[in-house]
Amino acid sequence: MLCILALVAFATAAPTVQVKNGSYVGSYAAEYDQEFFLGMPYAQPPVGNLRFRNPVGLNTTWNETKPATQYSGECYGYGSDQWNYPISEDCLYINVIRPAGCNESDNLPVAFWIHGGGFTEGGGVDKRYNLSFIVQNSVKIGKPIIAVSINYRLSAWGFLSGSEEVRDSGNMNLGIRDQRLALHWVQENIEAFGGDPEQVTIFGESAGAASVGYHLTAYSGRDDKLFRGAIMQSGNPINFGALLDPLDNAPMYNELTRRTNCTNATSPLECLRQLPAEQLNTAINTTSTTLNVTNFMPFLDGDFFQKRTSLQLAAGEFVHVPIIDGANSDEGTAFSAQGINSTADFYNALLLTGVPADLATRLLEAYPDDLSVNVVASLGDQRPGQPYGSQFRRAASYVGDQTFIANRRKTCETWAAAGVPAYCYRFNALPAGLPAAVGVTHFQEVAFVFLNLNGVGYLPASVPPFTNKTQSYRDLSRLMNSNWVSFVHDLDPNSFRKTSAYNGSEELWPMYDVSNPLDFVFDANVTSYVEPDTYRKEGMELINAHNLDVYRR
Repeated sequence: MLCILALVAFATAAPTVQVKNGSYVGSYAAEYDQEFFLGMPYAQPPVGNLRFRNPVGLNTTWNETKPATQYSGECYGYGSDQWNYPISEDCLYINVIRPAGCNESDNLPVAFWIHGGGFTEGGGVDKRYNLSFIVQNSVKIGKPIIAVSINYRLSAWGFLSGSEEVRDSGNMNLGIRDQRLALHWVQENIEAFGGDPEQVTIFGESAGAASVGYHLTAYSGRDDKLFRGAIMQSGNPINFGALLDPLDNAPMYNELTRRTNCTNATSPLECLRQLPAEQLNTAINTTSTTLNVTNFMPFLDGDFFQKRTSLQLAAGEFVHVPIIDGANSDEGTAFSAQGINSTADFYNALLLTGVPADLATRLLEAYPDDLSVNVVASLGDQRPGQPYGSQFRRAASYVGDQTFIANRRKTCETWAAAGVPAYCYRFNALPAGLPAAVGVTHFQEVAFVFLNLNGVGYLPASVPPFTNKTQSYRDLSRLMNSNWVSFVHDLDPNSFRKTSAYNGSEELWPMYDVSNPLDFVFDANVTSYVEPDTYRKEGMELINAHNLDVYRR
């Protein structure tokens, strides 16, 4: 019996599952007609001697049935995504949300969510990523799925680097390896929940999307059969920033050991391991005029990352599975320098980021001070005032392309040239609560993808995205969510539109074609449509031509 057809009497009983190590009892949520299994460990707690070590799988079994009814805390992180959530070093937990009444024979496709937050903050338990809406809609459109979320180690806890001792220990990029171990846990256990381990799709946003890209290129593109599809929202296999060498973070590492009095220890790394967690957390989180030590991120380690990923894509060294890959219209406004009032300001900002003078001059030509081609089209012919600057839109056009959009285009071209399906998009709807000058900036598609129409998790930090918005915004969210569900279920975002229940008028989302590159534009003010993926062509070609020598990725 399919779980979506299960009898209510059966569904309302406390659900239990038998996984590899023992059994769990979850909870039934009548509001969604779903079953939750929350806060299950997928690794041994990375504490004590396991701090700053590669994650270790569970090595115990149990006979009693353990409760899986409460979310864990988030991992230690540094930013607003940690506000209002408990945090802990013991944080490697996984959550499974399924339609009520599933059993081992259902073999439902699985969506595996990897949260963003710049690798320094965030958590799978963030309420903005409520998986119930996706699972609920999957049942509604006749394409039921199971959804999974995880926490992984962040900042220095997950990406410590900058010393030969760390490098030589082989314990590197721990946060990404956490994710990888969680994917192995799914392979071993998801069938017990009614999921199909051969139908897993990984998806994420920002650092989560970059993580998806990393798994596509891990171990020189080795296919470990952990997933059959991938979705990247504002992130790509080609990194958003430089992919550093193992010793490049020496200044941050040295500052951290100085703050903790570990500099002169026989083993500074072992000294850091032995600190009380709160003391280490305070040292990482200390505001300093000398150096911020929260910004440890993934780096080349010679193992998981064997070479810079732009080289891997050029060599075809990636897992050849279908993808969705996209970005938002005005990504760069979230990351561009402000106070850009002139061509000289823009030029100097380029030099400050390490762009050579000759390339900076060419970029000035490729990104002209022409409001008709700059980002934040919703401003028309208006120039933002302070603190942004009259040429902020120009600079933000380049920054968004350099960070996400050029990499997205190169990824789509690479997949299409290899004959692997790629569905590429531009998100162009302006949610509530944003200043006009930032437009459709980074992260704004998340509420739409998650069908989070009531803005769960947004208050009090920000305005719920659909506040005072028209029905077209809610319709757009349903469209996007159904596209994502269809891709997870069928590897085709259009499949739900091919059913008799669909009555929309949007064009079908075409697969990317190098000879005729097309994106799907998700818009709320007009019917979503298809456009040529050729905008800012000269600038993006310049960026992609210098991914290795200038941008180091």
